[in-house]
Amino acid sequence: MPKPPEYRIIYNWDGAPHGYTPVPQTLDDFVARTYAPLQDTQVGALFWCIGEHAVRWSSDELELLGDVHGRRYESAAAYTHTENIRQMLERGENPHQALIDRGHELGLHVYGSLRMNDNHFNGAQLADLSTLHHTELTHLRREHPEWLLGADTADWFALSWNMAVPEVRENRFRHLRELCDNFAWDGVELDWQRHPFHFPDDHGYRLRYVLTDFMRAARQLADDIGRQRGKPLYLAARVAGSIEGCDRIGYDIATWTRERLVDILIPAGAAGTDPAIEVEAFLPLCAANDIALYPGFDGGVPGPAASPEPEAMRTKGTALNYHRQGATGIYAFNWHADRDSKRELLTQVGASDTLRSRDKLYNVTHRFRVTSGDWRGAYQHDRLRGQLPVALHRTLAGGGPEFVLELGDDLDSDPPTRVVLRLRLQDWIAGDEIRVLWDGKPVALDIAYDFGNDPAPIADVSAATWHSCELTPLQAQQGAHQIAVSLVARHPQLACDLVLTDIEVLVRY
Repeated sequence: MPKPPEYRIIYNWDGAPHGYTPVPQTLDDFVARTYAPLQDTQVGALFWCIGEHAVRWSSDELELLGDVHGRRYESAAAYTHTENIRQMLERGENPHQALIDRGHELGLHVYGSLRMNDNHFNGAQLADLSTLHHTELTHLRREHPEWLLGADTADWFALSWNMAVPEVRENRFRHLRELCDNFAWDGVELDWQRHPFHFPDDHGYRLRYVLTDFMRAARQLADDIGRQRGKPLYLAARVAGSIEGCDRIGYDIATWTRERLVDILIPAGAAGTDPAIEVEAFLPLCAANDIALYPGFDGGVPGPAASPEPEAMRTKGTALNYHRQGATGIYAFNWHADRDSKRELLTQVGASDTLRSRDKLYNVTHRFRVTSGDWRGAYQHDRLRGQLPVALHRTLAGGGPEFVLELGDDLDSDPPTRVVLRLRLQDWIAGDEIRVLWDGKPVALDIAYDFGNDPAPIADVSAATWHSCELTPLQAQQGAHQIAVSLVARHPQLACDLVLTDIEVLVRY
């Protein structure tokens, strides 16, 4: 099987353009809105989400989207999205094939992306199944609560399929087979990360053979179809951003790559961007088996947005590091866009050369959790080695947390106007003292209160502060840098912790 061409950027559309115009949407308008963000950019492949649990084509075996409630909908958005699809089918139109044809006209490859265990049921529980009104629910899920994870996983994902159940995998494979048989895709993606709750908690590693078996069957299916049509049907898989995360969830990456069960591997966060994907850990496994590697971005990094700079600057810094580490290209997920809203990123992040002399932000990774409310438990598999936020405590030997921050810019070739190291501390007051070492040498820090994005604060003090210093290009050379932070003195009248929330380096041109 030949390796797929290098796409620079893979863009995953979740199907949202179906909901961008009133019912009835024309096929031409749908196709135009889908490709508007991608034309004249570095995007080389569209990965089109073909749905979750109900199909969006006529099927003798699988449920059609909207059938579960007789085409009555829980919201205006569900009505618009679903009826635009249904009415296209009733008019005899084929939106999937239209996307493929237009993509080929634009010189793009087009893949069908199947979400293996998507759960957008808003935290519903097994007891809610009989009354739950949701367009993606399907009769199969309502009739077989015993096939769902229920109390054996994070509360929000109780209605996720239990992939240990053979009938569940058979249904998922039937969906994949129809997806492959019905349309002339260039490839298909198995999106295991939307959402990665496939087994009872703490059973993923032990049951990883189950998902490996599914991947072997998918590989055989793709190869058989490729031989029949005389051209490859490539297979991609989206997995966790670290080897440890993959092991916990049930993705046996060593076996998947050794047996070449995928042509494209996409390590990514499950809920939001993981800015510390272990490219250097995945790369040897992929390179030894001629597998393309596309680390993935999501809509943004979860957690409080403390930095005053736009998210795009962090995306550029992270992307450049991935390229430097040997990634084939970049994968963009949930970058909902019209023609212009993501054009800057989509014309720059696909190659190192187009990221040169661009303003960037490099950050130490956050570990972010949600334990109550919406999406509780969704982040438990993500950013497992995130080191921030962290409380600073006085220690016996005088040390503290240590961090490694990779900087991707070649400042000898592209001299910057400024390089700034910044640390943000929560609950700092005058009288607190910290020591910061940059590559083993102490740095003097200026202190300013953090008023967020308020241009005219009414107070002269806030509960958080930025501690910053200018770095020379020599200090901020391309590569890994060591940062050590220690608490020297804490104000004696404060009982709360002094918390280090952010460490970042700003590069301006």
